[in-house]
Amino acid sequence: MRIRLRPPRLRPCLPPLAAALMLASGPSSPAASAGDWPQWRGPSRDGRAPDFEPPAAWPDALTRGWSTEVGLGYATPLVRDGRMWVFARQGEDEVLLLVDPATGETLARGAYNAAFHMSPATERHGPGPKSTPALADGRVFVHGMTGSVSAFDAATVEQLWHVPGTGVEPLYHTGMSPLVVDDRVIVHVGGHDDGALTAFSAEDGTPVWQWDGDGPAYGSPMLFELGGEEQIVTFTQEHFVGVAPATGELLWRIPFTTPSTTTSQTPLLYEGLVIQTARDNGVAGLRVRREGGAWTTEEAWRVDSVALHMANPVMADGVLYGLSHRRRGQYFALDLDTGAILWESRPRQADNASLLLAGGYVLSLEEDGELVVLETGREAFREAARYEVAASPTWTAPALVGNTLYVKDIDTLTTWTIE
Repeated sequence: MRIRLRPPRLRPCLPPLAAALMLASGPSSPAASAGDWPQWRGPSRDGRAPDFEPPAAWPDALTRGWSTEVGLGYATPLVRDGRMWVFARQGEDEVLLLVDPATGETLARGAYNAAFHMSPATERHGPGPKSTPALADGRVFVHGMTGSVSAFDAATVEQLWHVPGTGVEPLYHTGMSPLVVDDRVIVHVGGHDDGALTAFSAEDGTPVWQWDGDGPAYGSPMLFELGGEEQIVTFTQEHFVGVAPATGELLWRIPFTTPSTTTSQTPLLYEGLVIQTARDNGVAGLRVRREGGAWTTEEAWRVDSVALHMANPVMADGVLYGLSHRRRGQYFALDLDTGAILWESRPRQADNASLLLAGGYVLSLEEDGELVVLETGREAFREAARYEVAASPTWTAPALVGNTLYVKDIDTLTTWTIE
């Protein structure tokens, strides 16, 4: 393991138009204000839609708005202050589109060449991109399928800097979504043998630090406060780790692998417990403590009867809601204080789903284009409504801003309003 630390090179302030518009949240906080969808899984990176108002009664159908072809891939669209950013593939280019969220009109387009040889194992999912951008301080940061990292001006989608990939990617190509912490963009780049969790300068893309103790996974990093200290917590190729956001110093590491591929989950934090999930690895609550001069980890509880694969859970009122990949897809609720399973649905629900927590409900966009509305609660599985919102597979996690749901299928973005 080597940690390489370099001071960032600073450039002049942002272009005047971008600074004046204030199009993005300050990067020092992982949470943004209500009405934003600035990054992977929303304002707090936990699937929570804070400004959704549930209907008094769920309607028979949702109101369909505009629909427009934007390109291949399954990066979630970003929304802020009457603007939308869509990261997709058009031909041999990866593009960042600036879109009017009221009409679907493309206002500007930024692009760079991203030709690559796709692994046969990924053909059913297409050539990406799979990573959701991060919007912060007037810039949009993207992680491309070739392992590149780029920054675009949020107001004009002009490319500001571009760091090419190393030429080596994970088996199923890149899937991790960037995390912005202060003036740094955190991305795990490279492959199994030469990967490095890297903090890039948000100003010019210069590596500030790199931790190269393991290769990248497909899940995305989180910023947690543990033991009174901020840490970047993420899955790697063969471990679950916490590193210092300022220096990249490894604070703790535990072995963590899955039977067929590296982890595609994003960790969560509940009352000081780090919640870890992965295919065939169950669900566990992990305590991370500093004892003396060293960090220690200990499982507070573990349950093996449910496990998640390419589906991230949500939390509400001490309960974790998720879709287990076992029994061909089974929704479940788990007590976060004890790990006890509270209820499970019937099996064969879905192979994959993207879950949002919205106004006392769980909205689950299944991969076949159906949106399932579940009531939150400890007592039993209760389905409130079900809607068809796409005609082709929906691998993209949706964005929910107010009561407008943005659904991306293979190449088309469509809006639906929950009246």
